Amino acid sequence: MVVRRDSAVGEQGSDAAPGAPKKATKAAKAVKKAAAEKTAVKRAAPAKSAAKKAVAKKAAPAKKAVAKKAAAEKPKAAWKPESHTALVRRARRIDRELGEVYPYAHPELDFENSFQLLVATVLSAQTTDLRVNQTTPTLFAKYPTPEDLSAANPEEVEEILRPCGFFRAKTKSVIGLSKGLVEQFGGEVPGRLEDLVKLPGVGRKTAFVVLGNAFGRPGITVDTHFQRLVRRWRWTEETEPDKIEAAVGALFPKSDWTDLSHHVIWHGRRMCHARKPACGVCPIAPLCPAYGEGETDPEKARKLLKYEKGGFPGQRLKPPQAYLDAGGRPAPPLGGVQGK
Repeated sequence: MVVRRDSAVGEQGSDAAPGAPKKATKAAKAVKKAAAEKTAVKRAAPAKSAAKKAVAKKAAPAKKAVAKKAAAEKPKAAWKPESHTALVRRARRIDRELGEVYPYAHPELDFENSFQLLVATVLSAQTTDLRVNQTTPTLFAKYPTPEDLSAANPEEVEEILRPCGFFRAKTKSVIGLSKGLVEQFGGEVPGRLEDLVKLPGVGRKTAFVVLGNAFGRPGITVDTHFQRLVRRWRWTEETEPDKIEAAVGALFPKSDWTDLSHHVIWHGRRMCHARKPACGVCPIAPLCPAYGEGETDPEKARKLLKYEKGGFPGQRLKPPQAYLDAGGRPAPPLGGVQGK
C-alpha cells in the first residue's frame, strides 16, 4: 500500500516537472518581446517626431497663405450710422481737407469766354478734358463765334472733332447750340439755368459748369467722378444725377457748390480712381467709409497718383497761373508727348 502511494506520488511528480520549464521559457520570451517592442517604439519616436515636424514645416506656408487670404476676405467693420448733423459735419470737413490739397482746383477745359466753355463742355462728354483741349484750338481758330459755327459745314466740323469721339453727334450739338444762341439770345450765352438747358446738347451738368465758371453763379457739377465719390463717402445713396445734386447740395451752403465740384472731381481724377483708389496716400482716409477698397500701402498707393500729384502734366494747354505756381505742368498739344 505504501508503495502504491509513493508510486502515485512519483507519477504525479514526473508529470509536473517537465511543464515548469516550459512555462518559465514562455514568460521569459514574453518579457523579452515586450522589451524589444518598447525599444522599437523608443527608436521610432524621434523619426516620427521629425516626420511630423517636417510635415508641419511644409504646411506652414500654405497655412499662412490661407490665413492671409481669410484676413483679406474678412469683411471690414461696418460704418456706423450717423445723424444728419454728423453727416453734414463730415462732408464739410472732407471738402475743407480737399480744398487744402487742391487750392488751385479749376475747370480743366481751356476757354477764353463763355461760348468756348459751353462748346468745350459739350465736347467733353465721354472723353477726357485733355483730348478736348487738344482739339478746340483748331475749332475756335476757324469758328470763333456762335455766328461762325452756326453757319459751318458739318463735314468740316466733323473732321476737326473726330479725335473727341462721337464726332457726328457732337458736331450736330455744337452747330445746333450755336444756332440757338444766335436765334434766341442774340449770339450771347445766357446766364440762367432755364435758358441754357433749352440749347441742343446742354443738360444741367453742362449748364452748371458754365454758370459756375463763366458767370460766377454756384452750381454742382455731377459728372462720373462726382457720382462715384459722393456715394463712396455715403453722402447719398441716390443714383440719378439730379437727385444726387439735390442731396449733396443740401449738405453745403450754396456759395460752396462750385468749388466743391472742383475739389471732388479733382480728387476723383488724381487719387480716388474707379478701379483702384490710392487709399494709402489719401488725405481724407479717416473720414472715408470706403477706406481699404484700394491700395493701402503708401508706397504702392503713391504710384497710382495721376496728373500733377503723380508728377505728370495736367489736362490744360493753358492752365491758370495758380496751377503753374503750385507745380502743375501744362498738357502737350495734339500729337505731343505726354511725358512725366
